[in-house]
Amino acid sequence: MNKQFAATVLSLSFVAWLALGIIWGSNFIFMKWATDYISPEQIVLSRVALGFMPVLIYAAMKRQLKIAHLKHSGHFVVMACLAAAVYFYGFARGTSLLPSGIAGAVSGAIPLFSVIAATLFLRDERLTRMMVLGLIIGFIGVLIIARPFEAGLGAATAEGVLYMTLGSFSLGVSFVYAKKYVMPLKLPAAALTTYQLGFATIILAVFTDFGGISNITQSNAALLALVLGLGLIGTGLAYIIYYYIVSNMGAISAS
Repeated sequence: MNKQFAATVLSLSFVAWLALGIIWGSNFIFMKWATDYISPEQIVLSRVALGFMPVLIYAAMKRQLKIAHLKHSGHFVVMACLAAAVYFYGFARGTSLLPSGIAGAVSGAIPLFSVIAATLFLRDERLTRMMVLGLIIGFIGVLIIARPFEAGLGAATAEGVLYMTLGSFSLGVSFVYAKKYVMPLKLPAAALTTYQLGFATIILAVFTDFGGISNITQSNAALLALVLGLGLIGTGLAYIIYYYIVSNMGAISAS
């Protein structure tokens, strides 16, 4: 019975992992559409706020939110920065400077940063030979597509790669931080997502210039991509899945 339960959890984790890959992979296209109308900062604030609201309603209806949870606010703020504000801004800014395909490829560096952080801070997660092989192949792929050492590389392209690397670093480290400090709290995924996105919305609102944000309404496709693709699904639903796979697969495997 225990083996059957473990197999079921592993299967569900794989499905969740695959779904998250599809959701976040398609986000680069949606971000590219949105950057034609609003700034990267406005994209990030919009997607976080739009993702926050439905998750807040869901968590409240399930009575998963408690005042006592706020004693862990320090961890929620760190996750708000690592896995939302900095991560989303780096990717939005990088995508505005790069073709969406290259931007998506550079995000393949996420596991590299997770492995470094996990090696330093997680004693219970060990690299296997297959993981190392996968990381090496993935890193070579990132170098081939991003071409960071190519002569004549445009300043905008180089800047875009740097922003993508910043976002990859931030999210990669977040997997390890979540595993070490957030998962042991044993809070429901919807509650964790609500706290993380709530603090991220506040942080981003302070630093975002709202001028011209209504320009997104000029394109129905871009508006739909922002609200549905980046906000409700790409942020709200995605982070519920994120916490689920980190809890069940571990930081390195998940990243």
